[in-house]
Amino acid sequence: MQFPVMDSAGREVSQVELPADVFEAKINVGLMHQAYVRQMANARQGSHSTRSRSEIRATGAKWYRQKGSGRARHGAQSAPIFVGGGLAHGPKPRDYSKKMPKKMRRGAIRSTLSALVRDEQLVILDQLDMEAPKTKMMRALLSTLVGGQSALMVVAGEQKAVRKSVSNLPNAHSIIANNLNIRDLLKYDRVIMTLDALEVVKNIWGMGD
Repeated sequence: MQFPVMDSAGREVSQVELPADVFEAKINVGLMHQAYVRQMANARQGSHSTRSRSEIRATGAKWYRQKGSGRARHGAQSAPIFVGGGLAHGPKPRDYSKKMPKKMRRGAIRSTLSALVRDEQLVILDQLDMEAPKTKMMRALLSTLVGGQSALMVVAGEQKAVRKSVSNLPNAHSIIANNLNIRDLLKYDRVIMTLDALEVVKNIWGMGD
């Protein structure tokens, strides 16, 4: 597939061949959803914890007498129905991580990239070099390429100046091509990918499973 390559002024300067195995794969929404749920679950720390009745530090003496008060019988203030008591069936530390076969994970990324091309959400940029972080310059570039839409900037390497410029913008995010993931691809309205980053993506996500 021939795809237009844009410059920083928003003009088409050339075209690049997008491999069909990565950018024209079958779009499997169910697979994409499964991969997204897995990534979000794996990001959870699972460190939440509440104290049960047995973990509350309170007197062990009977709170009030068994009979004659007109109230239900209770032996301790640590019961869950009382303020300051333990929490019944509260959360405890647990592992939320989910497993997914490698071929399915790779297939989900290919499906997402293909959906971006189909929906005209992908922008290929010829080059993006900055000697120092310039938020104003990056804001102007994004405005030219995607207007007021949110954008994910995919770069080939660290490119600290570029990434720092993007980080100052509330509706944009940057990522290294090696770390491409389904959450970031689906989160933003448009994905801007440099030619160098495209080469990395083709090498990693090609059909050489």
